[in-house]
Amino acid sequence: MKRFFAVGAMVMIIFAAVFTSCNCGTSEASDGKVMTPIDNIFERKSVRSFEDKTVSRDTLELLVKAGMAAPSAMNRQPWQFFVSTDKVKMDSLNARLPYAKMLKEAAAAIVVLGNPEVSKLWMYDCSACTQNVLLAAESMGLGAVWTAAFPYDDRVNAIKEVYAIPDPWLPLALIPVGYPKGDHQPKEKWDPAKVHYEVW
Repeated sequence: MKRFFAVGAMVMIIFAAVFTSCNCGTSEASDGKVMTPIDNIFERKSVRSFEDKTVSRDTLELLVKAGMAAPSAMNRQPWQFFVSTDKVKMDSLNARLPYAKMLKEAAAAIVVLGNPEVSKLWMYDCSACTQNVLLAAESMGLGAVWTAAFPYDDRVNAIKEVYAIPDPWLPLALIPVGYPKGDHQPKEKWDPAKVHYEVW
């Protein structure tokens, strides 16, 4: 449990540092309130409907930069990112991935890839990357959602085939990104019954 809290604290510190350094340490909520990084964590939500509006290359690069700020075991950084705005390829994946139908409306797709030859813990490191991208999107007024690829062979193969991703890279997640359409609210997930102090 102590290790869990230590890792969580480290992720939050890195996230705050990255967004402070790129002038993204705070964002403004719809009511005009300035959001801190901790506010941003609680405001994050899964967005599956997007406006017909493009996301700039610079914005997508900033999302990936946030992803790369994630912690990794022994700092091996076993990740790479594939960024796509090609609607033909996104539509192809929309047809092949059962839980990524929102690609039909998304402005872009970010694939988080890991290399098992670099680290046996690649899926944990890439999960941290994925969460960073989602938090970054929330802070920038974007919508995003985590759709799983690994460990499902059909989803992994579909993404690798459509984007011609070479071995040994494996897609952990595909993240549709865009400007949110409609009202999206974060879920209340706090449950004190799931927290234990000193004794179980």
